[in-house]
Amino acid sequence: MIRPVARQDLPGLLKLLRWMDESPKRGVLAPEARDLEGLAEELEDGLVLLQDGEVIGYVGLYPFWDGAALEGPLAYQEEDLPALLRAAEDRAKELRVEQLYAFPREENRTLRRALEAAGFDLLHTTYFFVKNPEGLEYPAPEGVVIRRGFPGPRVYRELYRESEEGWALRLKWTDEELWEHFQDPHIHLLVAYRGDEPVGLAEVELEDKEASVAYIGVVPEARGQGIGRALLAETAQLALQKGASLLRVRAHDHEKGALELYRALGFSLEEAVATYAKELRARR
Repeated sequence: MIRPVARQDLPGLLKLLRWMDESPKRGVLAPEARDLEGLAEELEDGLVLLQDGEVIGYVGLYPFWDGAALEGPLAYQEEDLPALLRAAEDRAKELRVEQLYAFPREENRTLRRALEAAGFDLLHTTYFFVKNPEGLEYPAPEGVVIRRGFPGPRVYRELYRESEEGWALRLKWTDEELWEHFQDPHIHLLVAYRGDEPVGLAEVELEDKEASVAYIGVVPEARGQGIGRALLAETAQLALQKGASLLRVRAHDHEKGALELYRALGFSLEEAVATYAKELRARR
């Protein structure tokens, strides 16, 4: 039986999540809490698969990008995954969701098979690397300076459009949303200028002792000149100034230059996550 998650299901769900944590081959986007109270606060729109009153599977749903993202599906047995996926799709259609995303770890072949059998398409694989921010000291090339601060919606959109090749989400944000985002004290924007012309940017999110590079990019005509490396070095200096001891970066599988750069600079691979998507026919 599959039904909405209830308070009495939390101990079984917690057990299922801890089972997932035991192996990267089971890894998938899932609730972060590992205690009953935290789990109760975090869950939004979730479904559990029950057998003899015990939780043996879970799938969640929450707004994401232009649709909704799945937490899971997660199940002890591979044969239970298709039923959880069907239940999630039905729930998504009730909510008029038109695009559904899933994020298994690259090693999770079991779930990836189930997603592909259910009609999900692989969009890309994202590789996450980590390193102590110390030792990354690379000056900007001659004629280029890096400044901290949001340059305003118009300049940001133009620079983002030129330097980003696949992720267009930020272009849909209003001026107010952009201003609000970059006023967050935990978010910092670095912009590289050649003269008065912006040619690259890096966005850094700081939390506790970690700094994550949410995005880094250089316009096509300025690539191969060391600007990306200088931006990365500036993010490392920012991280150190803010007391971070870990710098996290990411790159998609098609970004060969970035992958090579991170490995050459001593970053270690932390995890790889596959992004799947399926377009739904939502009821109107």
